[in-house]
Amino acid sequence: MPMTNNIKTPDELIDELIALAFAEDTGDGDHTTLCCIPPDATGKSRLIIKEAGVLAGVEMARRIFHYFDPSMRMEIFINDGAEVKIGDIAFTIEGKVQSVLQTERLVLNVMQRMSGIATTTRRYVKALEGARTRVLDTRKTTPGMRIMEKEAVRIGGGVNHRIGLFDMILLKDNHVDFAGGIEQAITRAHHYLKEKGKNLKIEIEVRNFKELDEVLRTGGVDRIMLDNFTPEDTREAVKRIDGRYETESSGGITFETLRRYAECGVDYISVGALTHSIKSIDMSLKAV
Repeated sequence: MPMTNNIKTPDELIDELIALAFAEDTGDGDHTTLCCIPPDATGKSRLIIKEAGVLAGVEMARRIFHYFDPSMRMEIFINDGAEVKIGDIAFTIEGKVQSVLQTERLVLNVMQRMSGIATTTRRYVKALEGARTRVLDTRKTTPGMRIMEKEAVRIGGGVNHRIGLFDMILLKDNHVDFAGGIEQAITRAHHYLKEKGKNLKIEIEVRNFKELDEVLRTGGVDRIMLDNFTPEDTREAVKRIDGRYETESSGGITFETLRRYAECGVDYISVGALTHSIKSIDMSLKAV
């Protein structure tokens, strides 16, 4: 796909996702609802929590309801970021029954996944309590749902890494190899930013101490990603960097090893599992 200057805002991307979701679910009409529910019938449903976790997606649910039918009325009892338990009522939605039924599944799909991500993120964040290290998400997200999933990470207490390929330069191993080396990749990145008049942070991935030393000699970056370093090597790398650049640990880090990496003094630990392999939180929308 060629480069384009038609950059869409997060709100525009969310609206497009909502429209696509309704298009794939509704088609030429929700015939089950339309056949048995009069168009003027009104009613109320409530969002019931069926599994403990961190609630996320309430504001997104509001957007979905309003997008489909602005006349729907939502009363919120529990906000995004709150820890919830089985039986809690997060909100009620009231309006045309046809609208309530046609929005139900999309709201649940979004909220269950977002709450699962927020719950997982909160678990990682709590594991880092007392350390200076922050947990980062990655681009390992569900296609089309990145804005929602990264918002869920933020709700859970994590930090968003770059949103996409457009808001940061991240020179990974393939970029370095195709560019001919670390110095060449960094130099070209600076030339590109100057030519395009852009002000983007530059992060570079290193795979070993030889590459790390070359980055330290070359300079010109904002953050160094230590890829697949052991905790012992991470500690040594942080010592060599000595606060000159931000540091990020990545690759093969599990919940069990998370704290060991944090104790090495890195600024960030990126965890793809926050978004690519989470369990959704169970909840349901039931008629009152």
